[in-house]
Amino acid sequence: MEIAGGCHCGAVRYRRSGAAITHALCHCTDCRRHASAPMVAWTMYKDDAVKVTKGTPKIYGSSEYGRRHFCPDCGTGLFYTNAQSLPGIIDVQSSTNDDPDRVPARAHIQVAERIGWMASAHELPMFERYPPQ
Repeated sequence: MEIAGGCHCGAVRYRRSGAAITHALCHCTDCRRHASAPMVAWTMYKDDAVKVTKGTPKIYGSSEYGRRHFCPDCGTGLFYTNAQSLPGIIDVQSSTNDDPDRVPARAHIQVAERIGWMASAHELPMFERYPPQ
């Protein structure tokens, strides 16, 4: 299965081929702060399955071994690598896929660091767009 995606402004594009190793929703503090979001969805692949087809992501050392790749123009987070704990693996922020429904999430991870209210976020009222004024 081939999946394409890219950043918000279109300056960086990528494609992935083959089956995902897994797709997880990460609640760790590092991911949350980097993305400014309550969790980040990551699809894991062997690093040779992901090819940047346009542009060049900027790489930020977010920890001793962790590397976060993002668009230098719009700041969209794209990839995460860690040669120490995930050798030969690249995580792709799955919300950057052109069709994010193609690979469903399989697990929540790092829930020890989850924001407390995220445990019941699925119980909040839902609206197609915005709530009535």
